[in-house]
Amino acid sequence: MATRLEHDLLGDREVPAHVYWGVHTLRAIENFPITGQTISGYGDLIRALAVIKQAAAQANHQLGLLGTVHKDAIVLACEEIRGGKLHEQFVVDVIQGGAGTSTNMNANEVIANRALEILGHGKGEYQYLHPNEHVNMGQSTNDVYPTALRLATFWGVQRLLAAMARLRDAFDDKADEFGGVLKMGRTQLQDAVPMTLGQEFRTYAVMLGEDEQRLYEASALMLEINLGATAIGTGITAHPDYTPLVCEKLSALTGIALQTAPNLIEATQDCGAFVQLSGVLKRVAVKLSKSCNDLRLLSSGPRAGLGEINLPARQAGSSIMPGKVNPVIPEVVTQVAYEVIGNDMTVTMAAEAGQLQLNAFEPVIAYSLFRSVSHLAAACDTLRDNCVVGITANRDYLLDTVHRSVGLVTALNPYIGYAAATEVATEAHASGGSVYDIVLRRGLLTREQLDKLLQPEALTSPRWVTL
Repeated sequence: MATRLEHDLLGDREVPAHVYWGVHTLRAIENFPITGQTISGYGDLIRALAVIKQAAAQANHQLGLLGTVHKDAIVLACEEIRGGKLHEQFVVDVIQGGAGTSTNMNANEVIANRALEILGHGKGEYQYLHPNEHVNMGQSTNDVYPTALRLATFWGVQRLLAAMARLRDAFDDKADEFGGVLKMGRTQLQDAVPMTLGQEFRTYAVMLGEDEQRLYEASALMLEINLGATAIGTGITAHPDYTPLVCEKLSALTGIALQTAPNLIEATQDCGAFVQLSGVLKRVAVKLSKSCNDLRLLSSGPRAGLGEINLPARQAGSSIMPGKVNPVIPEVVTQVAYEVIGNDMTVTMAAEAGQLQLNAFEPVIAYSLFRSVSHLAAACDTLRDNCVVGITANRDYLLDTVHRSVGLVTALNPYIGYAAATEVATEAHASGGSVYDIVLRRGLLTREQLDKLLQPEALTSPRWVTL
């Protein structure tokens, strides 16, 4: 295989001649064989790095620090990468030491070598355009990497929000469909009081809507960036006017109203925004898992369980039990929730572990957030498409459970008194008889009064019935 010779502070190394990355990336490949997942699998991160380098080149050119020829070549290379080209050249492991330096250098080298090609030079001919001196001008890993992480996370969250909205709409549609289906509500897995299946499904939609709002608020924290901070927040090596100008350029290129942090030294070391976002993702996961557990419970059986609803059959459920169908979609969503909850602990510990002016553990924060966001979005879509839209209700069975439930006596409590209601409930439990029949036999209410009190609309809303 043909190679080219590149040099860094540790010495000379042979790099494959055809690749766009260089010696710094080569050493990272050797040093960090951790997950087997390279940053090429995270397109948002690659696009974020490219647009940051493009904004920096434009800002430095406007400040008279970067020549037009260099600027144009860097900008064109960045635009190609933003369009999806050369992503396979981003080959460093997503988890790495060095606070993301390997990721930043991988980007610098790929952009520089593509820019060299654009200018008619060979890869590695850095005397004409250099990864550090030109592509990384006015920058440090310590402001580029966290800014790229914030942009990539923000883009991912927008897709998650869209997936959550689609799932919420599906639950809302089911709530409308099941609006008149009477059933028994339960507390502590015991019969409580009647409700409609529509009310039950509306709850899941409301919970998602609340979480969407919290997630929207947390994602807004990603729009405060530390680009221009360079090494520790003092802005050393950058032009005095670079910081506001590069933020302006980056905002224009992305179409996002980004803001420079008011204190760049604080912003360079503080990972609080990532902790906040991760906590909200955990909230989403917890409530989504709760909803899935409800769906599994309500559909359990189908004959030896609750059997109130039917989930769409998606695959054979057993290699030994013929005809068995399992709730595989809620099961996979719940597993995603467990992963997100674990990722939140990783983010928490990594953010806490930073020392002094920099947090060296942002790569594992990035890895955890990217997985949480993307997996939650996929989980919401599969729950909607492969489960919720196909749910049906066992309407006659649900109504029968209401008629047979001792919980009905609660609705009669205001009219016959707590003591009498307790006696009715006790007898119903012991005999297996219906509350309706026992109340009628005891002469506590007439048939007309019972029919009036036990109308669905009287059982499922705060309504006083005059007898």
